[in-house]
Amino acid sequence: MRITIDAMGGDNAPEAVVKGAEKAVAATDNLQITLFGDEEKIKPYLSDSRQIDIVHTDEVITADDEPVRAVKNKKNAPLVLMAKEVKENRADACISAGNTGALMRSGLFVVGRIRGIDRPALSPTLPTNDGKGFLLLDVGANVDAKPHNLVQYAIMGSVYTEKVRAVSNPAVGLLNIGTEDGKGNDLTRKAFNQLQNAPINFIGNVEARDLLSGVADVVVTDGFSGNIALKTIEGTAMTVLSLLKQTFKSSLKTKLAASMVQNDLKGLKSQMDYSEYGGAGLFGLASPVIKAHGSSDSRAFFNAIQQAVNMVENNVSDTIKTTVESIEWDKGE
Repeated sequence: MRITIDAMGGDNAPEAVVKGAEKAVAATDNLQITLFGDEEKIKPYLSDSRQIDIVHTDEVITADDEPVRAVKNKKNAPLVLMAKEVKENRADACISAGNTGALMRSGLFVVGRIRGIDRPALSPTLPTNDGKGFLLLDVGANVDAKPHNLVQYAIMGSVYTEKVRAVSNPAVGLLNIGTEDGKGNDLTRKAFNQLQNAPINFIGNVEARDLLSGVADVVVTDGFSGNIALKTIEGTAMTVLSLLKQTFKSSLKTKLAASMVQNDLKGLKSQMDYSEYGGAGLFGLASPVIKAHGSSDSRAFFNAIQQAVNMVENNVSDTIKTTVESIEWDKGE
């Protein structure tokens, strides 16, 4: 199996990318990784090149680049070249922590969609208080959606959760302003009706306040609402940790208390860090494309690589394709 990676994407690139790649090849049999980027910047961090190749390019898509223009004009950027390897069947999956819009554009127009999927969904796995986590999609690939798009998200999320996260018959919920049937706007009401007839374990509407309690294994929504929910969760987690830190530094007594629970606090921080589950999958594409968090460290890249490996080994894209082809879609919305 070969995974291609944008070695220059993310706040901690290329060091974190290289170190994460080395951990992954050491832990995974028959894994080959190709890193795309500036060879002079990559090589100092690479201690073992037996399973890791470097393809040099000094062109880079930055966080400030306009995605459509960047993918079109910077054809030798790592983010574009890695997707091209997947498109031409020289690699099985690709990963980047770089410009999210450019990655989505490259995935959509270079790697290509699964036939029958109208719009891909950006899908991170987020933590829950029972440690199991849940998949949220879409979180920003499409700010507008139609009811059948949400049904496709639900099917893709269910397949991924069952195949990769080994959750049997995953519970799928629809993010809404209330749990009662008939709640929400025109989109959620129509999506609710269609989800009831989809080949998934649909449990109905779920509220945002219940997401981290593990109310569902998969939660679907449009990209606008999903992105707001994601960033609210991120912001809340960072604020809580910051407040805890301030509290434990406020006096000698609290500093002594902090020293006694230091390991427990590290465990809490790890439990709240969704990079522990890998990156955000761009579901609906012909091959796995993973968006790692921009601040990913080496462990986060390792987890993203393992996520990509699991998606390839479990034929997630093919299973989604087969499932979607078997359904007659109601697109008269």
